[in-house]
Amino acid sequence: MTKVDFYTGSTDKLRTACQLSHKAMQHGLHTVISLPDQASCDALDKLLWKYPDTAFIPHARCDDADQAPVVLSHDNDKFPFYDMLISLHDECLPFFSRFERVAEIVGISEVESRRGRERFKFYRDRGYELRHFDLASGHCKNAVLGDKSNNARSPHPNPLPEGAGTNESVPEFLVKGNQP
Repeated sequence: MTKVDFYTGSTDKLRTACQLSHKAMQHGLHTVISLPDQASCDALDKLLWKYPDTAFIPHARCDDADQAPVVLSHDNDKFPFYDMLISLHDECLPFFSRFERVAEIVGISEVESRRGRERFKFYRDRGYELRHFDLASGHCKNAVLGDKSNNARSPHPNPLPEGAGTNESVPEFLVKGNQP
């Protein structure tokens, strides 16, 4: 069953998508980043050529994505792989369950927070394993299979550490084969 992680409090959703896709790529996961429109897709395409500062993230648009570890899409639902989906949409994508992992990025506005809570409820009500990373505080909340008794805050390594990182500084969902 698909595992879903929420990254809330993102002040720059495109940069957060870069950080997550970079960590996923470092750990051998192929990633699809689904964006709401062409303009967002173009902006992320440019940003991925400059992130991180000393390198770039190899990527391609969905049409040209034979070997690229990161694929950008705004209007497609057929992909060359289904390891990880990073969603920058305000609603759950109809094809999310094809992926092993989904990362939902939620911005800081009240509207984005409300829509993020709606998506969280959608997944929880259907029994998906959920984790919540609060980017502002660096904490993780677990909501495994909708078990509300497991929602206590617990310290967690920063989900988006700077630098190369190790398995201890990376959320376990980014370490391929590390399944609970």
